[in-house]
Amino acid sequence: MPLVGFTAIEPRLAWPLAAVRGVFAVLFGVLALIWPGTTVLALAILYGIYAIFDGIGGVMQAFRPGDAAHRAAYGVLGVLGIVTGVLVLLWPGITVLVLALLVGFWAIFTGIVEIVAAIRLRKQIEGEAFLIAAGALSLIAGIVIVFNPIAGAYGIALLVGIYALIYGVILLVLAFRLRQLARP
Repeated sequence: MPLVGFTAIEPRLAWPLAAVRGVFAVLFGVLALIWPGTTVLALAILYGIYAIFDGIGGVMQAFRPGDAAHRAAYGVLGVLGIVTGVLVLLWPGITVLVLALLVGFWAIFTGIVEIVAAIRLRKQIEGEAFLIAAGALSLIAGIVIVFNPIAGAYGIALLVGIYALIYGVILLVLAFRLRQLARP
């Protein structure tokens, strides 16, 4: 039964597709873990390309008929997207450092808010020590990332690699289970 351009596949016949996806996810995960710096730069470059294409789409939307305010907003956002994409492609290393710093400052802010919330709610909830511990962990991680953003960028790449590796293994297990179902 077709569904928006896709065809539903009999699960027992889908095992080769799941296996191929799993293999590629595992390979990507391993490569991301081996070369985290390259992985982060590649992600920055992919974002730059995405931002340019998204910006072009916004500019095109600005020339379609419709409300002038919406068209102007699409035009401005489109131009900003194109400029952002070009800047990212010109300086992917700086992009990675800025992203790591944003993550670091976000973690610091989140940690402080969690600690304050736990202290304020200590009479209303039990287990506030866990919220304080989570806040302290976030605060420490944020401080480490802000003082060493390259480590933060590598950490992001390592997390992506670990995720891809685990996801790929799960897909491979699924593929083998589906293959067993397909046997008579």
